[in-house]
Amino acid sequence: MLEIDLPVPDFTLPATSGQTFSLAGQAGKIVVIYFYPKDSTPGCTTEGQNFRDLYAEFLAAGAVVLGVSRDSLKSHENFKARQSFPFELGSDADEAVCTRFGVMKEKMMYGKLCRGIERSTFVIDRAGALRREWRAIKVAGHVQDVLDFVKTL
Repeated sequence: MLEIDLPVPDFTLPATSGQTFSLAGQAGKIVVIYFYPKDSTPGCTTEGQNFRDLYAEFLAAGAVVLGVSRDSLKSHENFKARQSFPFELGSDADEAVCTRFGVMKEKMMYGKLCRGIERSTFVIDRAGALRREWRAIKVAGHVQDVLDFVKTL
């Protein structure tokens, strides 16, 4: 698990738009990584739309945004296109990055226990250190809270 104020080890993920997202490649930028359970589901769509709607403010604050789930790149590309997301989505099909960030949890869905991503957001500063994390978040108001924090860095 990662700890606040300590460096986040580099990782890479295949991402939308034919890109590979590398944490090391974001040196000098604030990085906002939000983990979400599934493309095109109601809560995940709303969360992504909120990041989309405030994206210009994140950019103005020197931040990049990356959404991460276990969905395939094809699913991500469709989701990104339908919602006009201006940021990339990373595919963590093998759960390596999800595991590093400790977001894989046992959850109850429709009365059945299953393993999935706990909706979580992390902010990494320009020097590569983890500065803030939100876990088991509720979507309403969350993205504004993240932006408000990013503006303090």
